Amino acid sequence: MLSKKRRLHHLAALMILTVLLMACSPQGTSEPGERRTLRVMTHDSFAVSEDLISQFESENNVDISFIRSGDTGSALNQAILSRDNPLADVFYGIDNTFLTRALQEDIFEPYASPLLENIPDSFKLDSGSNALPVDYGDVCINYDKAYFETNNLAVPESLEALTLPEYEGLLVTENPATSSPGLAFLMATIAEFGEEGYLKFWAELSQNGLVVASDWETAYYSNFSGSTGQGPQPMVVSYGSSPAAEVIFAETPLDEAPTASIIGPNTCFRQIEFVGILKGTANRDLAEIFVDFMLSPAFQEDIPMQMFVFPVNPDAQLPEAFIENVQIPDQPATLSPDLIDENREAWIEAWMETVLP
Repeated sequence: MLSKKRRLHHLAALMILTVLLMACSPQGTSEPGERRTLRVMTHDSFAVSEDLISQFESENNVDISFIRSGDTGSALNQAILSRDNPLADVFYGIDNTFLTRALQEDIFEPYASPLLENIPDSFKLDSGSNALPVDYGDVCINYDKAYFETNNLAVPESLEALTLPEYEGLLVTENPATSSPGLAFLMATIAEFGEEGYLKFWAELSQNGLVVASDWETAYYSNFSGSTGQGPQPMVVSYGSSPAAEVIFAETPLDEAPTASIIGPNTCFRQIEFVGILKGTANRDLAEIFVDFMLSPAFQEDIPMQMFVFPVNPDAQLPEAFIENVQIPDQPATLSPDLIDENREAWIEAWMETVLP
């Protein structure tokens, strides 16, 4: 039998060991078998198959809570303002037009997912692995095939050609101050003509009957003839995946899309979307698993039919409607995220003074 004094020594030692083990245990983890919640902040356009999320939740004993937070800029603002008490564990949807701001605000924790090795380097814009590429899409000029065939008019193959007299009044674009595709198209013109020449192009385009809509829905469904068949403009700034959407959502089955994209050099601007783990997360382990999930073939193959963008993982199979009806540009327009961050507002203001005096 241990003496009372020795028993007290043993008890004290056990208490100290317990405290040390608690101090060394990872913060934010749960007891084995306890179900946790992972919060994922996204922009409003985010979509994913419910079955896919349910499977992930079941396999990882977790509930996913998606926090939709407006457009990309609004969502980023919320993530920045709440960084001392983060609203979420993971943030998806930051794109290359806002990437530099997100990195400068230091809201992400680095995570070099092993699945990054499957992704082409052209999509990896953050060498520190704070923001990992998930998907991409091209903003292009879409055109009404029937209009050009009926009028025996050649489809313009460059941005400069849009200023020719034969295309007067045939293009509708969106205001870059109020529309994401409108801003992307502005970026394409800067990539093509440079900061010294893009305003000259826009001035000539305006003189050639350019129509400006406030948002994509108005431009595509009211102005564009290729969608409803009734709009006055046979060309619209839209997404490279729009022709596939025309087939997928057609009320009457179509053999081919009634629209197509102009994909000459620098005519389309490439947007890349990223995911990152927010600093201060109490669920770092689950956040890493979710990021890996977003880069996995299962999630990547779900992307096109849910968000009408393209997977960055080349192993992901595309839907047939995308393969048959979408043209992917060989030379999309790109700009440095740093250059965009430094000049975005000035470019928009200069555009408005030139196009909407």
